[in-house]
Amino acid sequence: MTTSREQKQLPDGTRDPAVTRLEQENAQLRQAVDSHAVVDQAIGVLVAAHRIAPAAGFEVLREVSQHTNIKLHTIAEMMIDWALGQPLPETVERALGQAVQRRPGQDGVPGRPQ
Repeated sequence: MTTSREQKQLPDGTRDPAVTRLEQENAQLRQAVDSHAVVDQAIGVLVAAHRIAPAAGFEVLREVSQHTNIKLHTIAEMMIDWALGQPLPETVERALGQAVQRRPGQDGVPGRPQ
């Protein structure tokens, strides 16, 4: 009996290409979900720390990523680490400050919390 965890083979002993393709798609989807969770957590950090809207939090992450030439997922991980007490690299901290200043706070004034 073959379980779903065992490799599916064709009668000639080769692996079914459809199974390989589906496994690759599954791995990509899992990675995307994990990455999305990290980005969402980083947005939460920005919302709490700078009192900006969640949509603005994503814009800040994207802008910092573009200005520092660091992948957005990596910036998101740095933000989570920062919330846990780790310092941000100077270039990221500078880009973050500039990006936050360009976003309105909850009171509508750029860079100023309510």
